[in-house]
Amino acid sequence: MKKINFKIILKLLSFIFFIEACAFSFCIPVAFIYNEPVRPFILSILVAIFPSIIFRFLARSKTKDEIQNHEALFSVVFGWFIMILLGILPYIFSGSIPHFINAIFESTSGFTTTGSSILADIEALPKSILFWRSLTHWVGGIGIISLVIIILPSLDVGGYRIFSLESSLQEKIHPRIKTIGRSLLSIYLLLTFSQVILMMLGGMNLYESLCHSFGTVATGGFSPKNTSIAGYSPYIQYVVTIFMFLAGVNFLVHFNLLMGNFKKALSNEELRFYTKVIIFAGFFIMAILLLKTDKPVEEAFRSSFFYVVSIVTCTGFATEDYLLWPTAAWMAIFLLLFAGGSTGSTAGGIKMARHLLVLKNIKSILYKTVHRNGVYPVKLNGIVVSEESNRSIISFVLLYLVVFVVMTFLLILDGLDVPGAASSIATAVAGIGPGIGSVGPVANFAHLHDFSKAVMSLAMFIGRLELLTFFALFTPAFWKY
Repeated sequence: MKKINFKIILKLLSFIFFIEACAFSFCIPVAFIYNEPVRPFILSILVAIFPSIIFRFLARSKTKDEIQNHEALFSVVFGWFIMILLGILPYIFSGSIPHFINAIFESTSGFTTTGSSILADIEALPKSILFWRSLTHWVGGIGIISLVIIILPSLDVGGYRIFSLESSLQEKIHPRIKTIGRSLLSIYLLLTFSQVILMMLGGMNLYESLCHSFGTVATGGFSPKNTSIAGYSPYIQYVVTIFMFLAGVNFLVHFNLLMGNFKKALSNEELRFYTKVIIFAGFFIMAILLLKTDKPVEEAFRSSFFYVVSIVTCTGFATEDYLLWPTAAWMAIFLLLFAGGSTGSTAGGIKMARHLLVLKNIKSILYKTVHRNGVYPVKLNGIVVSEESNRSIISFVLLYLVVFVVMTFLLILDGLDVPGAASSIATAVAGIGPGIGSVGPVANFAHLHDFSKAVMSLAMFIGRLELLTFFALFTPAFWKY
């Protein structure tokens, strides 16, 4: 039995504490500008920086140890837990969200880029606290990009190597993880600042542009406004729609586009499938709105595509109450809660690549039923998907549905209505935000009991860690290492 090297884990956790301390410091200038207390952020920095120093000291080693799968899995899960726990400090110290479960819910929703909220009056909070709230999206978003493109493929968790970072693509980017990380961060920053500039050109101030860009590029959905995006011009809504779509694209596709490798980028099967789903769903809902409501063509187009992109990419921004739409339209929205964006993006959900592979498996089985001696391998981007990876992907989809059913049942037992419970868990595991029924786009989750909020927080956490990463820690095989 091999022991887990806790020095490596402490070193990684030290880095997470340090990153969070830096994130707290970005809110201090905002507090000064708006003449708000800086004490909550100073205290938060102190609480984060001391463990960082201590862990770094304890992690000292004369030899350079290489991280193994077990240490990586443990660090990923526990690191995200620490990040969320530290995230409640500004809420608690400022008194903005004094209740522990509520603060945990808001912090979890922020870092997992879900966008669900327990706040009934968002604008009543200090602007510096709302800036922190939006910043948790942005920090969580780059963490997710690192998780699904750098960490999980190296561990081969859930078949990620197949459609995230197969060896041929890895060679074309860079062989070193640090260089890959810098490239991804550059793209992330480029998208963020491009949106900020375009939003400001549309009349939005710098503060609101930053907050909304953090929520868009990270596909989070937090807004410093009670009405989300509803109070802004059609131009702003189109800009947000475009950047939500871009944020839902695999960041390796962005990398290829940036490098001028357009053929490689545009031939990506997941990108094409993702685009087709959005176009089909957008025009489907648009047709319903034109036939069943009095919306003019432009508004129907804008509303339908805004919500389709918002839900598919798991962002969760709102422009109106889609529950007031015809039943067929908002039922289509509910089904899209299970879609998800692209692999290697900040979007949550099952992911388009998995849906595509499930459809390819069904097609292969149908062909084999007709032609028993035929060989119909399942391929993605020209690469044959191994049986092991195929099983892993199918297992993920099944586990996703099991988690959805079990957690929905727990919320129903706690007294929540069936549509509200089902959509709450669907939106939590997928990291979307709004749901159906009592937790629709113009509502919030403040009315839920503490037990339901805790279950939803766990659902957001598990969903953001791609399920298998989380559950692997609770297998006997992990602890027999």
